[in-house]
Amino acid sequence: MALPALGALIAEPLFIVTDTAMVGHLGAQALASLGLASTILTTVVGLLIFLAYATTPIVARRLGSGNRPGAISAGIDGMWLAAGLGIVLGIVGHATSGAIVGAFGAETAVASGANDYLAISWWGLPGMLIVIAATGMLRGLQDTKTPLYIALGGFGANAALNAVLIYGFNLGLVGSALGTVIAQWLMAAVFIGLVAIQAMRYQASAKPGLVGIKNAAVSGGWLLIRTLSLRVALVATVVVATGLGTRELATWHIVFTLFSLLALALDSLAIAAQALIGHDLGSSNVESVREVTSVLIRWSFFAGGVLALGAGLLSPLVAMIMTSDDQVRQSLVWVLVLLAFTLPLSSYVFVLDGVLIGAGDGKYLAITGVINVAIFAPFLWLASTTGWIVSGVNLGGLLMLQAAFGISYIGARALTLGLRARSNAWMVPGESR
Repeated sequence: MALPALGALIAEPLFIVTDTAMVGHLGAQALASLGLASTILTTVVGLLIFLAYATTPIVARRLGSGNRPGAISAGIDGMWLAAGLGIVLGIVGHATSGAIVGAFGAETAVASGANDYLAISWWGLPGMLIVIAATGMLRGLQDTKTPLYIALGGFGANAALNAVLIYGFNLGLVGSALGTVIAQWLMAAVFIGLVAIQAMRYQASAKPGLVGIKNAAVSGGWLLIRTLSLRVALVATVVVATGLGTRELATWHIVFTLFSLLALALDSLAIAAQALIGHDLGSSNVESVREVTSVLIRWSFFAGGVLALGAGLLSPLVAMIMTSDDQVRQSLVWVLVLLAFTLPLSSYVFVLDGVLIGAGDGKYLAITGVINVAIFAPFLWLASTTGWIVSGVNLGGLLMLQAAFGISYIGARALTLGLRARSNAWMVPGESR
C-alpha cells in the first residue's frame, strides 16, 4: 500500500518542484516570489490535510466492520466538505493576499510577484481540496493505486502546461500558477467521476449528508490543531529566512520544497499505517495493530536512510538543476547535506504520526503538537541571530535554521510520538472511536 501511496502524496510538492525548477531560471527575484506564494498556498492546503487524514480512518473502520456502503458515504461527505471549504477559503484568499504577503516583510518586487501568483492560484484551491478528500476516501478503501495514476497524470499535465505558458507564451510567474490550477481541476474531475461510479455500484448516497459532514468536521478538529502547529513551525522558518535576505529566502525555498517532497515520500508508509490501523481497529484485531506498527517503524528507518544517502550525494546536482544563481547554488549544497542527515529521524516521526492518526488519536497529536512548537521556538530565534557570511550569503543562518527544524523540532516530535506509541491508550477497537 505504501509504494503506490507515494505518487498521490507527492502530487502537490511535485507541482511546486516543477514550478520551482522552471521559475528558478527566471532569476532569484522570481524564485523568491514563488517561495512566498507557495508557502502561503501550501500552508492553507496543509492545514486542510485533515480532509484526507480524518476521512481515511473513518472509511477504513467502516470497511473493516463490513459496512462498505457506509464507508463510501463517509468519503463522499468528506468531499462535499472539501468543496465548500475550498470555495470559502478561495474567496478569503483573494481578499487577503496583499496583507498576508506584506506580513512577511519581503522587498517590494518580490511581494508584487507573490501577489500575482496567488491571484491565479486561489482558483485552484477547491479542486485541490477535492483531490485531497477523495484520495483519503480511496486510501480508506485500501486502494492506493488509483490516486497514484491520477497523480502521475496531473504531474505530467502540470509540467507540460507550465513549459508552454511560462516560456512559450512568456507569461513567467503567472503562467506557472495558471498551469498548476488547470492541472488541479483536471485531477479533481477524474476523482469525482470515479467516486460517482463507486457510489452507484454499492448504492451509496452521493448527496451531502449533514450528519456525515459534521462528523467529518468534528473528527478533523483535533487534526486541524495538530496540522496548524506543524504549519506554524514551517512558516516560521520561512519568516526567519526572509529576514536573512533575498538569496537566503530563495535558497530556503528550494530546501523547503525538497523537504516537502522527501517528507511526503517518506509519509507513504504513514498512509499505509492510517489505512491498515483503521481497518484492523474496525475489525477489533488489536494484535495485528501492534504488529503493523512494529513493521512500519523498521521500514521507516530503512527508507529514511536510503533517501538520506541519495539526498546527500546528489546535492550538487540538485543545486545545478534548481537554480542558475551561483551564490544560491553554493549555499544550497551545504544546507541539503545537513537536511539529508535528519531524514531517518523524520521518517520515524511520520510513521508514528500515521499510526496515531489511523487510530483516531487526534487529541494527543494536537496537544503535543503545540508543545513541540514551544520547544522549537528558542532554536528558531537562535537561527535568526546567526551571521556567518560566505560568498555574500548568510550560510551560518541557513545551516542553523536547518538544524533548528531538522533536529530540535523533529526531535521533539519523535520523543512525544514515541512515548505514546509504547502505550496501549491509543488502541480503541470498533467501527467508531
